[in-house]
Amino acid sequence: MITRLEAIQSKVQTKEQLARTLALWRFKDRKVVFTNGCFDLLHKGHVTYLAEAAELGDVMVVGLNSDESTKKLNKGVTRPIQDQDSRALILASLESVAAIIIFDEETPAELIKMVQPDILVKGGDWKPEQIAGYDTVKAKGGEVKVIDYLPGFSTTAIEKKIKG
Repeated sequence: MITRLEAIQSKVQTKEQLARTLALWRFKDRKVVFTNGCFDLLHKGHVTYLAEAAELGDVMVVGLNSDESTKKLNKGVTRPIQDQDSRALILASLESVAAIIIFDEETPAELIKMVQPDILVKGGDWKPEQIAGYDTVKAKGGEVKVIDYLPGFSTTAIEKKIKG
């Protein structure tokens, strides 16, 4: 019998595992949502955003920036605060997240080509055309959505508060 922890851990997948998972979901005609981010210190804004994104389809894949990828995003020398394995496990514990894949690139464009989501979601003030993977998703007839951030919540603000 699989434990709850094992069930959570099984959501963190390699490309090969995710390919099998996606094939099963496609066979079951599931609408796949994809989003990505660093999700360094998980907070209310993240949870709200992920829940809203997941509502747009049947299953949601989260592309998680690796430690190396996060460092390339110029979020500061202290980032990421939590390592990628910790961030992945915390994200996997959320009901709204069906699968997680860690990526090393600066953008998830290549990962999005592999996932071929029905809906691509990004948060904040992005214009849909600026989102990595926009062309891939639109070319297959999918949707690209932007969800507003919950004001007042950010990992950077939490980090500043801890240091202050």
